[in-house]
Amino acid sequence: MQLGLVHLHNLLRWVILILLVTAIVKTYIGSKKSNAVLLSADKKIGLFTLISSHITLLIGIYQLLLGRFGILVTELPAGESFMKNRFFRFYWMEHPLLTILSVVCITAAYSQLKKNKPDVQKYAVAFKLYLVALALLLLAIPWPFRADIGRALLPGMH
Repeated sequence: MQLGLVHLHNLLRWVILILLVTAIVKTYIGSKKSNAVLLSADKKIGLFTLISSHITLLIGIYQLLLGRFGILVTELPAGESFMKNRFFRFYWMEHPLLTILSVVCITAAYSQLKKNKPDVQKYAVAFKLYLVALALLLLAIPWPFRADIGRALLPGMH
């Protein structure tokens, strides 16, 4: 089960990134049209981004607490602080914090699309929030080139 959740968490990252880039393009285009009309498809992309990010966050919280290196099941090396250990600092603090902030931005962006205000304003605010969410996610991902914390791009790759 543990390995399956890690793989699902990894695969959902790609789903979120694809949906987020699509949402950014859609909201950017909508924010540049003075007569923009919020399309149902744009709201659905926002909704799917919201759902997949929340599911990934829940899996991530489980991993953070009870996963292979979870806070509740792992002991740090004797006399070592997690802040001085690059691996544990990333997975116990940086990754969760950046991811939570990203999900907050995705949630706020989707809520903007439902507000009662001009569609061009909805698009403009959602665009900015989605852009911040993408930047935070790109920082939060343990890319393979990152020493000590890198993970494979896809499950099973080394």
